Amino acid sequence: MTGGWRSGLRRFVLWDYPRASWQYDLMVALILAFIFLTPREWFRDQPRIPRASPVVMLPANHHGTSVFWIDPELLAGTPAARRGEKAAAVLRTRTGRDLEILRVEPVHDAEAEIKGYMAFTRP
Repeated sequence: MTGGWRSGLRRFVLWDYPRASWQYDLMVALILAFIFLTPREWFRDQPRIPRASPVVMLPANHHGTSVFWIDPELLAGTPAARRGEKAAAVLRTRTGRDLEILRVEPVHDAEAEIKGYMAFTRP
């Protein structure tokens, strides 16, 4: 009896069953079940999400000021009083222009976490 079990396991591992037999179909079904039913988290396989630019110029408003979205990582650890200076330096590096920062406003989500900053500038 144990020889039959070992022989069956050996044939399964070596894929030794003829095509269209019930054993072959069972192996294919098991492989497909593994592929489609295994949670993706088991393999830490997450879809890659393209990262947006850390500084984005938004459409200008009617008062002649420009608005920039700045990722929170670029201003992390900067006190509120110095955010304007830091934002001006970031924008100078990213755009190559000297812009006067009128104000920098944090943007919060529903949990009050900072998701970014809106920097209002004029040339």
